[in-house]
Amino acid sequence: MGVAHSGLHKDSSSSSSSSSSSCFADGDLLKLGLGDLPEGCVAMIVENLDPVEICRFSKLNRAFRGASWADCVWESKLPPNYRALLEKILGGFPENLQKRHLYTCLSRINSFDDGTKVWIDKRTSGVCLSISAKGLSITGIDDRRYWSHIPTDESRFSSVAYLQQIWWFEVDGEIDFPFPVGTYSIFFKLQLGRSGKWFGRRVCNTEQVHGWDIKPVRFQLWTEDGQHSSSQCMLTERGNWTHYHAGDFVVRESNKSSTKIKFSMTQIDCTHTKGGLSLDSAVVYPKLV
Repeated sequence: MGVAHSGLHKDSSSSSSSSSSSCFADGDLLKLGLGDLPEGCVAMIVENLDPVEICRFSKLNRAFRGASWADCVWESKLPPNYRALLEKILGGFPENLQKRHLYTCLSRINSFDDGTKVWIDKRTSGVCLSISAKGLSITGIDDRRYWSHIPTDESRFSSVAYLQQIWWFEVDGEIDFPFPVGTYSIFFKLQLGRSGKWFGRRVCNTEQVHGWDIKPVRFQLWTEDGQHSSSQCMLTERGNWTHYHAGDFVVRESNKSSTKIKFSMTQIDCTHTKGGLSLDSAVVYPKLV
């Protein structure tokens, strides 16, 4: 009977020991955190984040920080033709740089061609481009009776073209750039009025604004592969910078070295003058679907 009792005690001890061991193992599992995930698994997670989120998550721990530098992560965030973009912007491809460094380079506002800036959106990685007023062909721009360039901190180019008065209003632009495959929209950034400062506060003088409510402005766009769009719009927004849509174009071939576009903005009805217009730039953005 004592033996039986002893065996029972032994079984109970064994059971208790097994239970304790099991609980201890479960406790260890509960202590596991994000820092215990393999870097390869973390890289698969961050691949599904946008670039801003990747940089934010890199501050969590060492595993996320390491994964945030992985080339496989940033390869998916770069435009498909990032090599051609960098060669166009920098005049050559920077060798021996990690993909994150390449992305950082493209996400900055890069200047080239004496009046063009290009960058990629930090959320969508879409390519954006802006041409200053000085990079556009403006009828009468050299005649101070009609146009003048005025300095301003409201433009990324530090100056805008201001129209006092003219009969024949015409602005033309050309783009030759290696856009990735996709659909893009071109806008003219305009303001009816002239911005300035008064005791440190922004003011906009609209006294010279006239003629834009009589006839609409025509916007047109052409591409070398035969795309064309045309539209008309009255300029009505006074005192604020407004993006007026000039047209859309589609880039279909990823192996093309460059895409050539021509676009214009005209109001050539010479029965009346128009004036009081500020022209900042023409901008290209990926079209939001």
